[in-house]
Amino acid sequence: MSANQSPVGMQPTATYDSAFLKACRREPVPHTPVWFMRQAGRSLPEYLKVREGIPMLESCMRPELVAEITLQPVRRHRVDAAIYFSDIVVPLKAIGIDLDIKPGVGPVVAEPIRTRADLARLRDLTPEDVIYVTEAFGLLTRELGATPLIGFAGAPFTLASYLVEGGPSRNHEHTKALMYGDPQLWADLLDRLAGITAAFLKVQIEAGASAVQLFDSWVGALSPADYRRSVLPASRKVFEAVSGYGVPRIHFGVGTGELLGLLGEAGADVVGVDWRVPLDEAARRVGPGKALQGNLDPAVLFAGREAVETKTREILDAAADLEGHVFNLGHGVLPTTDPDALTRLVEYVHTRTAR
Repeated sequence: MSANQSPVGMQPTATYDSAFLKACRREPVPHTPVWFMRQAGRSLPEYLKVREGIPMLESCMRPELVAEITLQPVRRHRVDAAIYFSDIVVPLKAIGIDLDIKPGVGPVVAEPIRTRADLARLRDLTPEDVIYVTEAFGLLTRELGATPLIGFAGAPFTLASYLVEGGPSRNHEHTKALMYGDPQLWADLLDRLAGITAAFLKVQIEAGASAVQLFDSWVGALSPADYRRSVLPASRKVFEAVSGYGVPRIHFGVGTGELLGLLGEAGADVVGVDWRVPLDEAARRVGPGKALQGNLDPAVLFAGREAVETKTREILDAAADLEGHVFNLGHGVLPTTDPDALTRLVEYVHTRTAR
């Protein structure tokens, strides 16, 4: 164990007593910690300035640029954690999948994966494939000091959906056709992606991540029975692969009110909740032994200060009896959000919950 690691797994000692990590561990906190999904990005003018003329995937592979973008919301909003700036398709690009992130569209895959022969294109990910990630984490952990840095990855189902559909999809018809029509190929695809995802998270943890979040952006398209049968094993494999590091593991999906208990069952220490389910009801669905994260509707930030504070109080009241609570939005910051509204929100939560 190195000098800068705590006795609990590989969690960095500088961040161990932070409000964010205490909440993740369901311990008493000095105030409810706050961070925002997509806090580093499109809503910040300083982000738009440094990203100008640089394609998204290229920007994810420049360590100094990644570090600057990751730090911007910490400086501006005084959030309790930084989230590593990247994209869920970065590990797929790193292993040679021909894809690009098209402005206004999202990730687009040149040759979708739909047959058993296509699986051969999904080779194992090695640390050497993403050396820029290790370099960026080194820059960030030195700069952040006691502020935790959250690593992240896309969950196997969501990655599979992009790969099978060839890009974003409203109905996921090709994905579901494969899942229902060739269950063994589907299971093998998700298992392969689980290995790639786990390797990507291990790189981040070993480089200094204080926690990791698994994003399953599209999994709300599934029923609980389909999730349990066709997705849960792969998500569980990812969480089990990083369990020995001792860092909190967060699981988040959109439209997953019916899946909240299963998201926790997959191995998360913290279950992310979108705005559709009140936190007290979410706690009932998830069951004991898990912290919750969420869940202000991102659109509320457009309604004015009084409305934001009213809705925030409702969330904090619903979270009053939770074992652990990390305040967040119910999804990512919308591109046209006023950055000052986010700064005020952080200050409001900190002030109202100060112990």
